[in-house]
Amino acid sequence: MAESRSSSTSTTSIHVTALDGLVNVNSLFTIAVFVGLSLTTPGQRSLENRSACDADISVAKKLLVFEVVSFSFFLFSSLVAQGLKLAINLLNSTDVDEAFRAHINLKALRFGMLGSAIGSVMGCLFLMLSMVNVIEIRLGMLSCGSRSTVNAVASMIVLVTSALLVYISTAVYAFLH
Repeated sequence: MAESRSSSTSTTSIHVTALDGLVNVNSLFTIAVFVGLSLTTPGQRSLENRSACDADISVAKKLLVFEVVSFSFFLFSSLVAQGLKLAINLLNSTDVDEAFRAHINLKALRFGMLGSAIGSVMGCLFLMLSMVNVIEIRLGMLSCGSRSTVNAVASMIVLVTSALLVYISTAVYAFLH
């Protein structure tokens, strides 16, 4: 009996810690959304110094749409994670001094954590798309073939995609086991 109680306590504590980490990462990405928005202004000239390489207003519009969608996914993910933490820490705890010992529906917890993880992944994808627009506005359009633009976009896509694959693999493994 004491062994299962100890296992429940550590497992619930791990879930709360994981949810805290997810909310913290989403907060950092949300800051990146607003930094991306602040770095661009309509009619801005690129650093390429060729007017043909300057982004038009449609790129700025796409940037704004991608930033808003990204922010929405990060907010969704954070709110789901915070809701799960609330359920664990407040609603299911019988003793205020033992907030990490909660009797919760593990299926609901797993699906909530999966939903939160999906929200973070989608937010990252839209943030990456918006960063492509920021790069095009600042360094020049990809269609111009600017070496700086191509290198920046290619390295970002490779690194972010690799990180997302690791994150998704880990989340799926945790969900299935």
